[in-house]
Amino acid sequence: MGEYRQLDAVGSAFGVFIEWPRTMPAPVVVVLHEVFGVNEDMRQSCREFAEQGFIALCPDLFWRQEPGLDLNHWSDEEWKKGLALYEAYDFDQGVLDVAAVVAMGRSLPEGNGKVGVMGYCLGGLMAFLTAARSRVDAAVAYYGGGTQNYLGDAHTLQSPMIMHLGTQDEFISPEAQDAIKTALKDRDNVTIYGYPGCSHAFARHTGTHYDASAAELANRRTYEFLRRQLMAN
Repeated sequence: MGEYRQLDAVGSAFGVFIEWPRTMPAPVVVVLHEVFGVNEDMRQSCREFAEQGFIALCPDLFWRQEPGLDLNHWSDEEWKKGLALYEAYDFDQGVLDVAAVVAMGRSLPEGNGKVGVMGYCLGGLMAFLTAARSRVDAAVAYYGGGTQNYLGDAHTLQSPMIMHLGTQDEFISPEAQDAIKTALKDRDNVTIYGYPGCSHAFARHTGTHYDASAAELANRRTYEFLRRQLMAN
């Protein structure tokens, strides 16, 4: 069963959802949500990471705008609300918030001292930015929307990283995907996987465009990558 903890920030605090594995000490994975907040889909992802042997921390990225956001994704009203929060989101401040969660993960007595970041859509972009602007042991981005707008950060990306992109992503155009690949093509620490015919959010458990086989492949690659980076001595 997961739990919530409060992480102190400058002048306030925000919630972090945690799922624990059976065996500890264990590496930490910071799971970064889509525009719908820490909802059941994110909690399910955290449970899956815990089943794979990781401590999963899922912070509330929108805590400065609307703390405790927990939206579904099949309602037009909730989609518009999440999108509005995304458009008003302070990405620079958000990186500092995620870095604080990474520091929390490193300090957990149940952890092994290694921390990776991963995320979906908004969270995928935040995983990229956090890895480029701070120290993490590994990073994973699932269809990081808007990454093409921050490719100036690519030159500071030192952490091992993998990205998952659906070739038919309606929010990350072929031109945007080409720009991402071009900016990162000389980075030996980055691998980009393409998923033919897949749309945005192909790995969201109950999403309209969920693709079970592609999600299974992407998740398997993610778990194997994170084990190599975070469980090795």
